[in-house]
Amino acid sequence: MTHDAWLLDCDGTLYLARPVRLAMAAALALGGWSAIPVLRSFRREHERIRHEGAEAESPFELQVRRTAEVTGAPPERVRSIVEEWMVERPLPWLRRFARTALLGELRTHRAAGGHAALVSDYPALRKLEALGVRELFDVVVASGEPGGPSRLKPSPDGYRLAAERLGVEPGRCLVIGDRDDADGAAARALGMAFRLV
Repeated sequence: MTHDAWLLDCDGTLYLARPVRLAMAAALALGGWSAIPVLRSFRREHERIRHEGAEAESPFELQVRRTAEVTGAPPERVRSIVEEWMVERPLPWLRRFARTALLGELRTHRAAGGHAALVSDYPALRKLEALGVRELFDVVVASGEPGGPSRLKPSPDGYRLAAERLGVEPGRCLVIGDRDDADGAAARALGMAFRLV
């Protein structure tokens, strides 16, 4: 069965996450020690919010606020650390570890008239630009970006929004992601096909 729309996750799907994380761990070890407690707390809060299914205007901002409460750091400081270490510093590494075969398939899908959306639990626009693939996506639904979902995966909210914005029925969508417990569960909740990478 062909699908009119591909809805893709970003981190770990469009690029290999492990080598990027290792590069960031090395950079943190060399000069980012003070950021480590905030980043660990930020990731823990992400998993808590995901597990709770907490609804918020911006789950990303909820994560920032909760991390600030836990660490005692001002929200602006938390946001700055996350921006530096989870968005800005990884950018140069993304293209090096891009999943080139998958991106080639996506280009073929688009050339054949297919639609595509990106659905992410983290800010994603700058990552798409760093990968050189922003033009492949009609729609971006990302936490921390305008128009993002109100709940994190495995809530199907982000994928539902993407399909609606593309004007494609859920049964005509293929979700592509690296986590069956998040992307796969969200896809199944909507009756969408799922491909694990």
